[in-house]
Amino acid sequence: MQVIPKVLYLLNSVINQRLTAGYDTAGGTGMNIVVNIYYTGTDGNAGKFAEEMEKSGTAAEIRREVGNLRYEYFFPMADPETVLLIDSWKDQEAIDRHHASPMMEKIAELRVKYDLHMRVERYVSDEGGIPEADSRFIKE
Repeated sequence: MQVIPKVLYLLNSVINQRLTAGYDTAGGTGMNIVVNIYYTGTDGNAGKFAEEMEKSGTAAEIRREVGNLRYEYFFPMADPETVLLIDSWKDQEAIDRHHASPMMEKIAELRVKYDLHMRVERYVSDEGGIPEADSRFIKE
């Protein structure tokens, strides 16, 4: 196993252990919630969606929402019909406020416009950070 995949495997294992260990993600723990959303379409529609989210200012508005820590689009090299959104929030309350905001209607309209399908992954940050045993694989 190469170093990078091994680090990703190890980090993913730690995250999954935390998610299944019964940690309270609803508040009070100080753990951030990261939501990875894979938008997939055809004819470049996922990229057009991300571009419109940025150009319309919708993404910028979401970044200004209380509790939003990160809202960034990435383009997987192996799949030109997919866009990855990494969406990070302070806590579940912040996500709930976002889901109740007018932004969700705008996002839903664009999803329909571009006929996108979604796959979602949700992770809770590790309060302890990267374990020392994993640090040797990371060059800062």
